[in-house]
Amino acid sequence: MRCDRDQPQGPTRREAARHLLHRDQWRDSLVVSAQPSLRNSALAGFQAALAGAIALPLFWVSPWPELIGFAALGALPALFGRFAPTQTRQRIVLHCAIWQVFAVAAISGAAWAGASYVSQLILLAMSCGIFLFVSVTGRFGAPGPLIFVFAAGASMAAPGLSGADLAGRVLATGVVAGLAWAICAASEALRHVPSPARPLPVEPDRPLSSPLMAGLRSMIGAGIAMFLSQGFGADHPAWAAMGALAVMQGTHLHISMNRALQRMAGTVVGAVLAWIVLVQDPGVWTVIGSIVLLQIATEIVIGFNYAFGQMLVTPMALLMTHLAAPHGAGPAMAPERALDTLLGAGIGIAVTLLLSTLDDRRILAEMREANQDPR
Repeated sequence: MRCDRDQPQGPTRREAARHLLHRDQWRDSLVVSAQPSLRNSALAGFQAALAGAIALPLFWVSPWPELIGFAALGALPALFGRFAPTQTRQRIVLHCAIWQVFAVAAISGAAWAGASYVSQLILLAMSCGIFLFVSVTGRFGAPGPLIFVFAAGASMAAPGLSGADLAGRVLATGVVAGLAWAICAASEALRHVPSPARPLPVEPDRPLSSPLMAGLRSMIGAGIAMFLSQGFGADHPAWAAMGALAVMQGTHLHISMNRALQRMAGTVVGAVLAWIVLVQDPGVWTVIGSIVLLQIATEIVIGFNYAFGQMLVTPMALLMTHLAAPHGAGPAMAPERALDTLLGAGIGIAVTLLLSTLDDRRILAEMREANQDPR
């Protein structure tokens, strides 16, 4: 009789890596999926864009134009809960608005309290895990924790941020987030709602251990990505953290790999588009108009393939960064965004594989075996 230790232990990490590098995995990342509700996706983009189209010009001509970037962040909670029932959707958008304000307040508050740049990076790495956990347990759906981490990363500042600046950031984000919630409530009748005749995706109710482990992995991966990015001299290491988080929030290894490939390819194309725009030194009104249009277009295409969305998300994010800091890096941000994303996504898939469970690897192996061509 064979003892237990002689029994097969299941797929190893090396075997899982071979599955992830198989040509079928690359082919899967190119699949164009059907949209559950194109109307809801487009409407979510329009709601966020409308909040931005109202708020950004007002902030620009106000006595506080330096807060326009935080006003742009406040519009983003409108993207959440697009497939949820009516009352659930309003609750989700409200909760996401609160978390978006918290993300700005937490990192800005750390800068106000005198936290060093390294300390803020550590807080940002922790926030990747926290916001992943919150998004999964709150069943917020797409676009997930990246929105909150984007806000947190944009809030990093030199130690000694003034109390007035802290208050202004929080108020700007909160006021526009409230506007976004109101726009969602006012246009609710335009949305498709789930029904027996038209079922829409439902966020699964996962056991608590799942988002806890995913959150811990994300903290590790995002932290490694950020500090490597900083070590290479990057000005925006938070982008590397977002690249890692985007990959590590996948529920299965093959989904994480798909997101890595799609995010890397889409970001490279989007960075080129952003460079073409930024090198023209566009005016404020051109930037605002571009952000509004890109917001709508992104939500229309991202459901077909994540890479399509990244082609538009990347220039939109860089234009928002340019709007918040017009005298910053300018076109030089585009190649850094691409390199940080490549670094972050690569580290994300590596950490996901290294910290994968036996069940994760078994699911991947079973899926690959089921998809093999008959010989």
